[in-house]
Parts: sequence; structure tokens; C-alpha cells
Amino acid sequence: MDYQRILLAIFIMALVTYLPRMLPLAIFKKKIQNKFIRSFLAYVPYAVLAAMTFPEIFSSTSSFISALAGTAAAIALAYFGRGLLTVALSATAVVFVTEQILTYLQSI
Repeated sequence: MDYQRILLAIFIMALVTYLPRMLPLAIFKKKIQNKFIRSFLAYVPYAVLAAMTFPEIFSSTSSFISALAGTAAAIALAYFGRGLLTVALSATAVVFVTEQILTYLQSI
């Protein structure tokens, strides 16, 4: 595991989350009334975090198939309104089971 890359990713995610929330406080003295700007500032951190973490999902497992299975499980559970902990644990379990099945099939 490349710890330097992980720490850099965490730092960048923290910075990306913090800056859009801090800059309006530092730049504007009054409350922002424009709904578009308020909406933009609210969704930017989530969009950037998703753009940074989504590619890492497919390189974090030993096979593309298990990553795809875990992603599909996470998307399906999130679509049906499950909580974050349920989605994360279920996706992890799906990846683990898929990895075990693929390892077993390769040993045959």
C-alpha cells in the first residue's frame, strides 16, 4: 500500500471540502442570497470527492470484476435509500465474497 498517496488523497479531500466552505466566510461579509451560488457551494465538495474517489475504487481490489460488483451493490443500496454504513459494509462484503469466489475459480 502506498501510504504517501493515501495521505496526499486525504489531505486534498480535506482541502477541497474546507475551501468552498471557508472562502465565502472570508470573502463575503453578508449572507449569500443567490440560490444558485449557495447550491453550487453546497454541492462542489461532494462532486469533487466523488470524482477523486471513484477511479480509486477500481484500482483498490485485485480484480476489476470484484470492484464492479462492489460498486453495483453500493449504487443499488444507495438508490434504495440505505444508510451510509449499510452501503459501505455491504459493498465491502460483496467485494470480499467476489474475491473469494474468483480465487476459488482460479484454483480449479
